[in-house]
Amino acid sequence: MQSLKDKILSEGTIVGTDILKVDSFLNHQIDPQLMDAIGKEFAGAFSDLAITKVLTIESSGIAPALTTAFHLGVPLVFAKKTISKNLDNDTFAATVHSFTKGTDYIVRVSKKYLTSDDNVLIIDDFLAKGCALDGLVDIVNASGASVAGAGIVIEKGFQKGGSRIRLKGIRVHSLAIIQEMSEIDHRIIFSDKE
Repeated sequence: MQSLKDKILSEGTIVGTDILKVDSFLNHQIDPQLMDAIGKEFAGAFSDLAITKVLTIESSGIAPALTTAFHLGVPLVFAKKTISKNLDNDTFAATVHSFTKGTDYIVRVSKKYLTSDDNVLIIDDFLAKGCALDGLVDIVNASGASVAGAGIVIEKGFQKGGSRIRLKGIRVHSLAIIQEMSEIDHRIIFSDKE
């Protein structure tokens, strides 16, 4: 998706060897026009699969997942990272390691919102090592629903999570795959392959 790649090149900041900050448009401040275009792109890419739900993890995945769900005309469900009084006790749960924060979370989805009748599209902002995606796939599998595929806004191809997930037979559609990046000369090289 060229508009996304252009935004990454103009506003993204590389930290160290493996962190890309895109908080000016994706996961702190959100560019609503870009988010709408992202949702349209994902909806189009998965339009042949009769999606019934979109699933993500709070919080950075919510914006692209919401616009995707809107364009597909289906509900969005997001896995919660914290237990609260308004979360049902009867949940599907999975442990997810956050690459960025370096910690593990237990994420939960109420059993009311995923059933064996669902065909679920997973959406997330980043794919690095694939831990978040693994956790969401585990939740979908526990519910008896089907995983239709995964839409990823930015995949860090050099961290191999996408390759590993694809080898499991899951259809992954990434809008921008970074093959290489360097903080020293602010170099970002995109892969031309899916």
